Amino acid sequence: MSFLVPRQQPGVPAIAGSAEQVTEAWLQNRRLSEHTRAAYRRDVGGWLAWCAGRDVDPLHASFLDVNAYARGLEARDLAATTVARKLSGLSSWYDFLAKLRAVDHNPVGGADRPYVARDHSATIGLSPEQVDALLAAARAETGPAAVRHRAALTLLADLGLRVGELVSLDVGDLGVERGHRSLRFIGKGGRHRRRALTPDAAAALDAYLAQRAAAEGTTADRLDGPLLVTAAGARLDRHAMFRLVRRLAREAGIENWAKLSPHSLRHSFATTARSEGVPLEDVQDAMGHADPRTTRRYDRDRYNLDRDPAYTLAAARVRRNGS
Repeated sequence: MSFLVPRQQPGVPAIAGSAEQVTEAWLQNRRLSEHTRAAYRRDVGGWLAWCAGRDVDPLHASFLDVNAYARGLEARDLAATTVARKLSGLSSWYDFLAKLRAVDHNPVGGADRPYVARDHSATIGLSPEQVDALLAAARAETGPAAVRHRAALTLLADLGLRVGELVSLDVGDLGVERGHRSLRFIGKGGRHRRRALTPDAAAALDAYLAQRAAAEGTTADRLDGPLLVTAAGARLDRHAMFRLVRRLAREAGIENWAKLSPHSLRHSFATTARSEGVPLEDVQDAMGHADPRTTRRYDRDRYNLDRDPAYTLAAARVRRNGS
């Protein structure tokens, strides 16, 4: 399938080529992580394959076509959040085409998208005790990969990183700032992020890097490239982290281990931080959320009546009145 996107104004070039080439032009126009780019490629590719199978020209698709596509996704038992995300990426793709006058309008705009509650997440979280059990299972591991596993799990648990952020880390992202061991990296949306390493995370990383340096016949301070690597020296990928979390959760005797993911630790980070009294804005900054409502969605304990502000106001009244 070939597209021809006409020049609409000075400085905006025409784009001619396959749908895949147009998609790459769209992605290059966005500040996105590689993980997000890959997800958007899959989303657009899925739509184009659906169109090809039904002889629908994507440049002349209507909202009825998008609705039919969405209902087909839902029939595959995909979560509403997954369908909504796929349509959101597709809508951005059509917005790009509309700006370049390749299409008259965005057909996703009038489509019936699934409702996704702002304060709901389908991810299964973990209690602090379950996180402790997961880390204990990682510490109990033996073998050449055990030290790397402990470092990866500790970073997920203590910093609440996205799995894409974790596996994208490089050795050069490690540093020291004002006495803090730290990480600097590019987060979601191309935002520059920095986080402090906890003592446990720093110790786990030091042990892993020392082992890796010894295996490579060098010293830890001379290592470079990806932070977490396989035995063959390749960057560890997100699929390996999913398998690791589930295997260790099973060994730790955690219920629903087969439904857990690295994101479960991110949810637990937010919930535990809020329950320990960390201000919402600090948790929001740590997690890299642009909208505090997203952070609240991660806080599974937000409806706990122990945290009802009425208690705080009542206690303050008692202190003022001296009784």
